[in-house]
Amino acid sequence: MGCFIPLLAIISPRLALFAVWLFSDLLSRAFDDWIVPLIGFFLLPWTTLAYAVMWSVSSNGVEGFEWFIVILAFLADLSSYAASDSRRRSA
Repeated sequence: MGCFIPLLAIISPRLALFAVWLFSDLLSRAFDDWIVPLIGFFLLPWTTLAYAVMWSVSSNGVEGFEWFIVILAFLADLSSYAASDSRRRSA
């Protein structure tokens, strides 16, 4: 299971989030309620997955360099939206 989720995340972050939700309690530990991961599943899947993983890495929540990883995931989400928008405009 340790290598399966990262490989799944490369293919599809939403599929990886679903697998994390199904097979572990990582999302319930990182988020207080269910609405934030649900919104993250649809809008910002890389960011949601990175935040949950960074939350599990540290003992005091997300802090320091871990925020850099979450910001990189946020930029990956934004770039996927920008790429789909540019493909839509060119077609």
